[in-house]
Amino acid sequence: MPEQRGGRPIAASQRPTGGDKAIATGKKQYFRRKKVCRFCVDKIDDINYKDSRLLSGFISERGKITPRRISGVCTPHQKRLSEAIKQARSIALIPFASRI
Repeated sequence: MPEQRGGRPIAASQRPTGGDKAIATGKKQYFRRKKVCRFCVDKIDDINYKDSRLLSGFISERGKITPRRISGVCTPHQKRLSEAIKQARSIALIPFASRI
């Protein structure tokens, strides 16, 4: 029989996990999944400056390049990515900054 809270059955996605101990003690714990490099997973070795749709996914609304710790890209790919973004900016495929 499914667990119940407040007289209603709980869906599997809402069932308590191992992190409930933190809730029971009153302390908050954050479980962060390890970020995996998108380029390594898809085995993309060359990052092309002409692929503006791919590059725009790594640029913030203000036009800044998203850092590694947020995007989850590995160091070698981040370097290639930033070079490609800079190259695309210089030939006006991607804007340097967006309109405010």
